[in-house]
Amino acid sequence: MAARALVRALAARAPFCRVLANGYAKKAVVKAKGKGFSKEEMKGPEVCKDPVLLTTHAIGVNFYRQGPEVALKDDSEYPDWLFQMHLGPPKALEELDPETPQYWRRLRKLNTWRRNKLSKSKKF
Repeated sequence: MAARALVRALAARAPFCRVLANGYAKKAVVKAKGKGFSKEEMKGPEVCKDPVLLTTHAIGVNFYRQGPEVALKDDSEYPDWLFQMHLGPPKALEELDPETPQYWRRLRKLNTWRRNKLSKSKKF
């Protein structure tokens, strides 16, 4: 009984309810201080268009601020598994062997997607 009275009292106070409904914070407004203020924009990395450099070096791999780009080595200097990696789209469940852990991970992921899609279609 007391809960109903409290709900009625809160419903009668319109500004309080409006504060609860519009509880999101306002976006901060940045004002320029002084004349000629210009905000610096972030620039992306420079694009290398030199074909020789692109074929002999891994551009963008060096994460240090200064220093040369990483030079590419011969294929014989890299491990064999590097060239056997699957880089395409994920394989279908039918293409995988049921005895491997990848099969069961893929099956679990597909079932999770299916359950999520079904739960979205339910009203309650």
